[in-house]
Amino acid sequence: MNPRLAKLQPYPFEKLRLLLSGVTPNPALRPISLSIGEPKHPTPELVRAALAGALDGLAAYPPTAGLPELREAIAAWLARRYGLPSIDPATQVLPVNGSREALFAFAQAVIDSSASPAKAVLPNPFYQIYEGAVLLAGATPVFLNAGMPPSGLDWRGVQLAYFCSPANPNGRVMRLEEWRELFELSDRHGFVIASDECYSELYYDAPPLGALEAAQRLGREGFPRLVVFSSLSKRSNAPGMRSGFVAGDASLLKDFLLYRTYHGSAMSLAVQRASIAAWRDEAHVRENRRLYAEKYRAVLPLVKAPLETSLPEGGFYLWMRTPIDDCEFARALHRDYNVLVLPGSYLAREARGQNPGRNHVRIALVAPLAECVEALGRIGEFAAKL
Repeated sequence: MNPRLAKLQPYPFEKLRLLLSGVTPNPALRPISLSIGEPKHPTPELVRAALAGALDGLAAYPPTAGLPELREAIAAWLARRYGLPSIDPATQVLPVNGSREALFAFAQAVIDSSASPAKAVLPNPFYQIYEGAVLLAGATPVFLNAGMPPSGLDWRGVQLAYFCSPANPNGRVMRLEEWRELFELSDRHGFVIASDECYSELYYDAPPLGALEAAQRLGREGFPRLVVFSSLSKRSNAPGMRSGFVAGDASLLKDFLLYRTYHGSAMSLAVQRASIAAWRDEAHVRENRRLYAEKYRAVLPLVKAPLETSLPEGGFYLWMRTPIDDCEFARALHRDYNVLVLPGSYLAREARGQNPGRNHVRIALVAPLAECVEALGRIGEFAAKL
């Protein structure tokens, strides 16, 4: 077996399963799970209809590069959403089977493990796919703790840097000056930037700044050493379709397409047709945001001391500070109030003497409104006794 597999930590939900083993939740309360960020709103009818109407596509092998119509639909959406004057659908857009798969595969294509050192930068806390991708590509993860400026790291030997905006789990959006600093570091040290933007359409004030938009505003023609990843999972409530895209630097996408041709990761033609319908429509996206905004308006007033949280700039999580150890909090909450949340320390690593996820829990507001309200009421009642 590949010896690098031994470097992988258990996935956060496996850690949660082990944490809760032997715990009997309160049988007087119905279970409510807010631990997994899986969208629960209905998939739009226009997407379902397009998928059902394209089932003849199952009789053909799909092209790895995707249908020209899909690449054009994605390029047109990028131009509308981020004000990009031009993006070439043939060379700067590549459909993928969901952002998770592509985020992992991208590291395998980019990282040269024979270099010494071979390093990759990850935000901390972070989406766990980044770490697994880096380790299995033969590089060493370097963690950028939340609140720490990029200039605080030693970037020598870094080949790839993952960023997530709006961030999972805290929902923070990167500012233009932060992108400027990051681009300057990339120019100086030659590393590639992978910007995970799967939560970009879940916002409750201004649309979040995207990495391609930032590059355009800063005069970086052709998006050098920059690619962004997005998906229909959160935007269009279609996680089961496994549909997303990578866009940006044409030279990087050319090599990534070569990798994917051998990787065997072409998107079904039926899914491509449904994806075209999704990227062309914004009405269902606005309704999706309205539903999440309604949940935040309902639950935020329920959060009282000793708990602390706030409305995120993007995403569908509450990143909540706990008055006791986050693992102890999650275990006791499950036992006494039958509510599942994810310990924040499971989403981060110890770096520079701290785990920036410690004493936090991540709460995914994916359940129906009434369940979210009931769960936050229970969490408040539980916390008041601590």
